[in-house]
Amino acid sequence: MSKRAREASARARAAAQREAIRRQEQRKRTTMLTTVGVIVLIAGAVTWWSVRQSASEQITGPLAPIAMQPDGTIVMAKPGVTSPVVDVYEDYQCPACKQLELTSGSTLKNLAAEGKAKVVYHLLTIFKQEPTMSNSLRASSAARCVTDGAQWLAFHDRLYQEQPTETSAGYAVDDLIRWGRDAGVTAPDFETCVRGQKNVAAHQQYSTQVIATRKLAGTPTVMLNGQSLGTTAFVPSALREAVLDAAR
Repeated sequence: MSKRAREASARARAAAQREAIRRQEQRKRTTMLTTVGVIVLIAGAVTWWSVRQSASEQITGPLAPIAMQPDGTIVMAKPGVTSPVVDVYEDYQCPACKQLELTSGSTLKNLAAEGKAKVVYHLLTIFKQEPTMSNSLRASSAARCVTDGAQWLAFHDRLYQEQPTETSAGYAVDDLIRWGRDAGVTAPDFETCVRGQKNVAAHQQYSTQVIATRKLAGTPTVMLNGQSLGTTAFVPSALREAVLDAAR
């Protein structure tokens, strides 16, 4: 073979090697891009699933009857439904309680309306410092001035909407009266009751008793048949599943 032929052959082999390397690199890039795409899709699916799991429910129909109890608790349940029992221990001044209401409040209302649970609200004052303690006492005392169940629930929700920060005085008497009227409260003595903070002593006594006997670490505490649900209460789908399991 001539020198020229050998050089041409060498160039051809080098070109073939370069092409092989190029194709190998291309396959690597294609594999990498495919892998990245799969990872992105999986991450997107996990995110979508997580959002779906934590999404708040919508109120699906009329609420279950709501009845005020002599001890200040409020029971929301259809006639004849006695279990499972979901006890909600909350404080109007507690930011985490507000978050629970925003996240899972509609799930509790739906479960009661569906006849799947008896929901019992326990309003407490857990704060010992000011201004949070007085804020909580005024709000809870005012809520006890509402004697109609549906009106109480509307006022309950409004109080969380208007929750003051933990460093500022809030739930002023005039505001409480106005919010009550906005919520549809019609009790003729509502204003007098709120201005006189008529129920503060009864509320304090109930709070002290419940915190001690239930050994509550704080609010919110949601119990299902006497057992704390922990963070499950903040995941609407998990909360629903736990209650439905208990109802079986």
